[in-house]
Amino acid sequence: MTDAVVDGKLEAVKQATKYVKETENVAEKYSAMTVSKNSDMNMNVGELQSAAFTAVPTLKPIKKIQFANAEDKQEFQKYPTKAGRRSLSRSISQSSTDSYSSAASYSDSSDDETSPRDKAQANSKGSSDFCVKNVKQAEFGRREIEIAEQGVESPLSGIVLITLVALGAQCRWTACNIYSTQNEVAAALAETGVPVFAWKGESEDDFWWCIDRCVNKEGWQANMILDDGGDLTHWIYKKYPSVFKKAQGIVEESVTGVHRLYQLSKAGKLCVPAMNVNDSVTKQKFDNLYCCRESILDGLKRTTDVMFGGKQVVVCGYGEVGKGCCSALKAMGAIVCITEIDPICALQGCMDGFRVVKLNEVIRQMDIVITCTGNKNVVTREQLDRIKNGCIVCNMGHSNTEIDVASLRSPELTWERVRSQVDHVIWPDGKRVILLAETRLLLFCYSVVVCVSLQALALIELFNAPEGRYKQDVYLLPKKMDEYVASLHMPNFDAHLTELSDEQAKYMGLNKNGPFKPNYYRY
Repeated sequence: MTDAVVDGKLEAVKQATKYVKETENVAEKYSAMTVSKNSDMNMNVGELQSAAFTAVPTLKPIKKIQFANAEDKQEFQKYPTKAGRRSLSRSISQSSTDSYSSAASYSDSSDDETSPRDKAQANSKGSSDFCVKNVKQAEFGRREIEIAEQGVESPLSGIVLITLVALGAQCRWTACNIYSTQNEVAAALAETGVPVFAWKGESEDDFWWCIDRCVNKEGWQANMILDDGGDLTHWIYKKYPSVFKKAQGIVEESVTGVHRLYQLSKAGKLCVPAMNVNDSVTKQKFDNLYCCRESILDGLKRTTDVMFGGKQVVVCGYGEVGKGCCSALKAMGAIVCITEIDPICALQGCMDGFRVVKLNEVIRQMDIVITCTGNKNVVTREQLDRIKNGCIVCNMGHSNTEIDVASLRSPELTWERVRSQVDHVIWPDGKRVILLAETRLLLFCYSVVVCVSLQALALIELFNAPEGRYKQDVYLLPKKMDEYVASLHMPNFDAHLTELSDEQAKYMGLNKNGPFKPNYYRY
């Protein structure tokens, strides 16, 4: 080689070495994230810790890390090494960007491990007649409720409760699902003085303890029962049957709870009138169809970040919930088939472009299995044994009996918690099945306003009904009430209803103000 060539190669090596060092320096500085105040939001830590700070990379000299709260600083100090601190600073920065929205509610990273039952808590008024995760989260919860009041997102229980209290009711509240509670919303309700007994991630024992605390209060007795799933009604029948001597009725909004009420009525054991909100038209369409159409994608994305395009999906049940799930998944590019026992629903599925199959025929090929039947043992252990590696299994029906999860609690299988509401169930051969919410209802968003309206009106109807109007049986909401609830929401969409002329109303044999359809009409 000539001297010029050698000199050129040496210069190239020097430049490459310099570039590598600079790159490492930048990477080092980029890894040490600083938590800087978001000047656009103009908030201080006391106003909103999690939204007021963002993690930003810097190529300037590394600044001292600022902490959103004392707990973060204490946790940070447990990591003495530079790498440990840098790693933790990233996790703190990330958590500080998550507002206490419904998405953040499903993250357990900052939750205190102490059971709420073992804590002594009081709200600002000095009351301790509640049990929530952390009453200090009340301000965040209040903001969640304000969002929901605009019809945007989902603290349904909070909205129902606030509505009933505003109407003059004295309420005690507990959760219907061990995973569904938004802790900050429960804290906000407790802060207002409402006795709330609920937190996300309750055990089975906690669940029944909360129901008991809700019902069993010295000097207080319910005269109306609002239930979702039938567990509250079941507990009162089992432990406090004397409540029904004063209670004027039950309002139930889930298919499971309604089924139980009809069983009680058939057996002659229903002690009070009951209103079936579940089968009202507006509830069926808005909650079961339109809500689940969004919630299935929301729930799967939050828990697994799965890409739907090309995925093989089987949806068990093609009722309103199944229809909503299937239409959403199909629109995202998934290849969807359904299972059904009802030939009418099966025919609807065929006409909508879905294959109707038996689960045993397709279980080996499926990437996602979704149940929404309200039945039990829809997916059995034998079928779970045959399922492919990496398959996602979840339930959109109300009850957790649809998938035989109890059979998976066996010595030969290993459970591995991945994140909140996501478990890997590992078979001896290494196969992993992704189980969501331990097969409880995977429902993260809700058609808030419609359900609130229906439940409130049903309670008012039963409470104010003259003696003798309702017997000890299960009733549907009157058609007129269904139409009224729907009409209340027209302004939200800037929708303008056409009015019948006198001549048109006479021709159709209708009242100009409704009801516009007979009870046998199928929407």
